[in-house]
Amino acid sequence: MLVESLESPPEQGAAPAAATALRARHGARAAGLLAAFAVLALIAVASIAVGAKQMPLDEVWHGLFHYSGTPSDVVVRDLRVPRTILGLLVGLGLGLSGAVMQALTRNPLAEPGILGVNAGAAAAVVSAISFLGAGSLSEFVWWAFLGAGTVSVVVYVLGGSRSATPVRLALAGTAASAALVGYINAVQLMDSTALDKLRFWTVGSLASATMDTVTQVAPFLAVGAVLALSLGRPLNAMAMGDDTARALGAHLTRTRIGAMAAITLLCGAATAACGPIVFIGLMIPHLVRFFTGPDMRWVLAYSAVLSPVLLLGADVVGRVVTRPAELQVGIVTALIGGPVFIYLVRRKRMAQL
Repeated sequence: MLVESLESPPEQGAAPAAATALRARHGARAAGLLAAFAVLALIAVASIAVGAKQMPLDEVWHGLFHYSGTPSDVVVRDLRVPRTILGLLVGLGLGLSGAVMQALTRNPLAEPGILGVNAGAAAAVVSAISFLGAGSLSEFVWWAFLGAGTVSVVVYVLGGSRSATPVRLALAGTAASAALVGYINAVQLMDSTALDKLRFWTVGSLASATMDTVTQVAPFLAVGAVLALSLGRPLNAMAMGDDTARALGAHLTRTRIGAMAAITLLCGAATAACGPIVFIGLMIPHLVRFFTGPDMRWVLAYSAVLSPVLLLGADVVGRVVTRPAELQVGIVTALIGGPVFIYLVRRKRMAQL
């Protein structure tokens, strides 16, 4: 039996004020989550309505609901809608994988790439380009996902498998990432074609989104999201230490395997579709703890909603600031996320796991 919650209801006979305060906290979190959904809806609408090409709202409406094949309709229906949907899915994947990673390693500054997922995806893509002649984004998706999954298994084995600990997993992931980055750089130096084809993907971008890409990665992201959200209670128990978690009935090996599987599915699919996008999975879970506290059930829920807000918001900014050109979303998130995250970690009160 897994731990029920980090915030158990007050025992019988407890002061009514304590029960009232607990209900107020839950009510505030629920209200905040509804507000986050509202913001997400507004950002999604802005992502469809705003772009590098300036377009009146009536043309956007026509492209959505009265498609007739005009150039404006094609921009809205065939370019912006898939881009927005993919941004929602990728943001959700990065946010949830970051939250699970931070809980798994008990490190509020951890991010999904610490297990080597990003490096594994990039290594598989550069290998496919250089040795197998891959050249389309649809091919990149499958190779990237294969690389991410393979590296996650290797890291889990190197970290000790059933006896794996957060520290050993982090060290194994860091070592695997370093080795793979060296391999990627070596292949790119020897093969200029691989360098040219991989350059745009490694920046991190939603610009090449199509409905084919969405349908390819959506099943993996859906399964990963369900798995991640189901880990809230056991991750709460693990945050108290392995011995306490066992006493509370948590199955540590099963939880760690489930967490790594969720991270691989979420971050692997997101990286495969858009390339490595930094700071989303690092900053959002850390940020939401200031409001939710350490309860992973709320951290996961907020991360799933607010991460797409940041990703789509950054994508809209990138389309507007350099009109008629575009700035890739991976660059915008780095420019926005870096200063904001520095401010957060320098605060006297850091969010704790």
